[in-house]
Amino acid sequence: MKKVASEQFNRTREFLLRHCRNLEIDRFDYVFGTGSKDKVLKSLKEFQNEDGGFGHGIEPDFWLPKSSPMASWAAAQVLIEIGAEKEEPIVQKLISYLIDTYNEESGQWTSVLPENNDYPHAPWWHWEEGVQENWSFNPSVELAATLIHWSEPTSSSYEIGWDSVGKAVTHLMNQTEMDKHEINNFQQCIKLLKPHQSTFESHIPFSFEQVEEKVIDLALECINKDVTQWDTGYEPLPLDFVQSPSDKLCSKLGSLIDQNFMFYVNQLSEDGTWDISWEWGNYPKEFEMARIYWKGILAVERYKRFDSFGYLDIDIEKSEMKKIRF
Repeated sequence: MKKVASEQFNRTREFLLRHCRNLEIDRFDYVFGTGSKDKVLKSLKEFQNEDGGFGHGIEPDFWLPKSSPMASWAAAQVLIEIGAEKEEPIVQKLISYLIDTYNEESGQWTSVLPENNDYPHAPWWHWEEGVQENWSFNPSVELAATLIHWSEPTSSSYEIGWDSVGKAVTHLMNQTEMDKHEINNFQQCIKLLKPHQSTFESHIPFSFEQVEEKVIDLALECINKDVTQWDTGYEPLPLDFVQSPSDKLCSKLGSLIDQNFMFYVNQLSEDGTWDISWEWGNYPKEFEMARIYWKGILAVERYKRFDSFGYLDIDIEKSEMKKIRF
């Protein structure tokens, strides 16, 4: 299996330094041991509003500056990635925002806000009446698990988290197919709640194992297993659903994991990045900026997987990673 070499790795980081946001630069450096948690937190705070939620295009496909649950989900993922503690002010403010914006009747947070329409955005982020049905528990179930992860058992945020997870699991167990992104939300929920299995089974009318297996089955159904179609557009690929060799899904995917890595290696451009496989069809100037930001995000996410599975042929100590910012 061909691996990513130091030369390609260094070209990737140089692209990030020259073109991408501080958030992705700092995440990349943190993941590979040359950065710090504090730098990531500092970059992340640039996207947080006074109400504790996040906005300002942290998710590059919609540029709404005000807080939204979806933008806050994107921030929460980074906070989980760096192991942010619940005592962090940035986390406490986010918890307050999520408490204030929870819809108890549906068990969800609103995925797309009407105000999205007032700013550059991809068409799938356009608000219209009834659009929430398309998003279902994306990202609500992951936000709920994040709340539980950061909350004390006696807190209101803890109860909100379990209320949402209960409604989400009821929805999940009635599905025969599911969108890639919602499956990813449930996957992360499972990982975050694994230390809470006994509490899970006291709140939810299904065993933890039943729910975990249901998510795996939906992922297997969703993944495009035809390698010849992988470069035809926005396809759900094996590595969209696994983060490390310890993931239970890996054994079920077999050689498709290696084939996906080879596909990514072959797609890696001269500047060390991967291009996105989607377009907005409008806001051409803003889309090109979002495209660059996404290249940074894809670089972080894919290099994390390369590293986790041992497909990086690099020595961080000897690499030419620069400490400067362009």
